[in-house]
Amino acid sequence: MILTCDAGLIDGLCVDRPAVRIIDGAIAAVAPSDQLPATAGEERLDLGRRALLPGTVNTHNHSFQSLLRGFGDDLPFLEWRDRALYRYSPEITRPGVDGVYTGALFAFAEMALHGVTTVCDFFYLNNGANENASRVIQAARDVGLRVVLARCFYDWEGAPASYRESPIDAARRFHELRCAHAADPLVTVQPAPHSLHGASPAMIHAGVECAREVGTRWHIHLAEEKYQVEEARRNFGTTPLRAVQQLGLLGPDMVAVHGCWFDEGERVLLAQSGAALAYNPGSNMFLGDGVTDIVDLDRRGVRIALGTDGGCSNSRVSVLDEMRSCALLQKVARLDGQALTAERAFHFGTVGGGDALGLPIGSLSVGQRADLLFVDLDDPSLWPEQSLPKNVVYSLSARAIKEVFVDGKPVVRDGRLVNVELAAVKARVCELTQSWRRE
Repeated sequence: MILTCDAGLIDGLCVDRPAVRIIDGAIAAVAPSDQLPATAGEERLDLGRRALLPGTVNTHNHSFQSLLRGFGDDLPFLEWRDRALYRYSPEITRPGVDGVYTGALFAFAEMALHGVTTVCDFFYLNNGANENASRVIQAARDVGLRVVLARCFYDWEGAPASYRESPIDAARRFHELRCAHAADPLVTVQPAPHSLHGASPAMIHAGVECAREVGTRWHIHLAEEKYQVEEARRNFGTTPLRAVQQLGLLGPDMVAVHGCWFDEGERVLLAQSGAALAYNPGSNMFLGDGVTDIVDLDRRGVRIALGTDGGCSNSRVSVLDEMRSCALLQKVARLDGQALTAERAFHFGTVGGGDALGLPIGSLSVGQRADLLFVDLDDPSLWPEQSLPKNVVYSLSARAIKEVFVDGKPVVRDGRLVNVELAAVKARVCELTQSWRRE
């Protein structure tokens, strides 16, 4: 199949009349449309007044939290955790309601409509098994998204019982989940020790050992809140990233999440280690966490990706929104309107995401998976056509997102979901949450 349109962002540069050939879900060629004729029997689809972009990559999310949108807003972090997250988790995992699937279906459907083609779901409502995680994966399949299931390793006694398990059980279940979905090209399972406060050293070691046994990435929340730095000093005698190094685990396979409170020495250490950062600017602002120094990290060569975090700690699930927030937050933090460009923020949300997750996605290059996004050039949010890269990051409305392809298959066509009915998703969400009350 060949897809053509009026413009495209190829390697960050705007080009006219691009064409992309897709074979077996991968990009086989990218060229000017007049240089890429269709072969005998090959479908050629001209999308006209569209711009072609790489699909965006959401490197950090908690899909079930989309059900909690509005329940913990405008609260400090610990109150948000206790009054929204911990309070309603049991409702989501209550037998017979299939709340985990409903939350994931809701989150992923909305993401698809906002141009997300891959999502890393950091999932911890495990209930001592893998059934809930498999329901998340099923929701991604049903919508058509590529999913990285970051299976959480969590044993802090202060958390709800549904979150907790032993290191031995967590490792065994990780391997079982990975094997169960190994044949699905749209599913990757990676281990995710929750954090220095949510996972004991033994639990963190178990998660990292799992990652290194199978040769994949591992994820951990680090230095999100200032209190977590103080807590790390009490428990480990040092700051969060140095604590991971002290455990002997810091390396290029780590994806650190947040990093709002890394000091200069830790930023140097992160760069030297080759680890990646999943940056969540919208959530960091929403919860009043702090400002990650992305400009400094980028200058040092740290691999940076973007995430939305959970729906109840951001209320949005758009990586395009995160690109804008990323650039603007760095500008205001440094009092410098040139601190971070739109093009660099776009890179973080596409190429950076694929690199962080270790997947061939995020770029319109031969050999990459055909995860594509088409936006309507006639939408007013893209007028005037002075600079497509700038407009995509700073002004693009979700209304302009018209087609989304994942692995060469349509997930959104003409602004509508292809595989699920949005009205049916809404009905599931309303039925589940109608009896809940915000304090």
